[in-house]
Amino acid sequence: MEWHQQRIPLGRKGWVGTDYDKLWIKSEGTLQGNGTLDDGQHQFLYDRAITTYFDLQGGLRSDIDSRPTRNWAAFGIQGLAPYFFDLELTGYASDQGHLAAKLEASYDILITQRLILQPQIELNLYSKADPVRLVGAGFSDIDTGLLLRYEFSRNFAPYLGVVYEGRFGQSASYARRLGESTGDFRFAFGVRVWF
Repeated sequence: MEWHQQRIPLGRKGWVGTDYDKLWIKSEGTLQGNGTLDDGQHQFLYDRAITTYFDLQGGLRSDIDSRPTRNWAAFGIQGLAPYFFDLELTGYASDQGHLAAKLEASYDILITQRLILQPQIELNLYSKADPVRLVGAGFSDIDTGLLLRYEFSRNFAPYLGVVYEGRFGQSASYARRLGESTGDFRFAFGVRVWF
C-alpha cells in the first residue's frame, strides 16, 4: 500500500424531478497526474419510487475515459435500508456481453447535530475480464473510507476524509503490469450542496 498524491478522485451526483419520478445523473472518475481520466463512469438513470424507502432505477452507463468506451444498460435499487443504511445496488449488461454489479453503502453517525461521520463502501464485480479497460473477472475492486462533514445547514456541508482504493485478482494483475499500485490511501475533501 502506498500514499499517492498524483490521483484526484472526481465525482458528482444529482437529480431533478419529484419524490416519485426522478432523473439521476451520476459521474465519477480519477484524474491522473499526467492529466488523463481513469475509471470514468457516467450514468443517466430514471428513478421511480416503489416504497416509502426504496426506488427502482433503470438507464444507461457509459465508461468514458482514456481507455476504450464501454456502454451498459443499468438496472438497480436505491434507498434507505433498515437501521438507516443508505444502499445502492445496480446490475449492468454491456454492449460487449459483459455483466457487472456495483454495491454502494454508507451510514451517517451523528457526533453532534451538525458534525457527521460517514463510513462508506463501494464494491465492483464483473462476469468477464476486460483487459483493454484493465478490469478482471470476479471481485474487481473496493473503494472504502471515512468522511467527516459539518452541516452549516442542510443545504451546505463541507467534508474531508480518508479513503482506501484496492484492486483484486485479475484487476490487480493488470495494474501491476502497468506499474500501478494495487492499493492506495488518499485524502478526500469536497462540499455537499442541496438546492
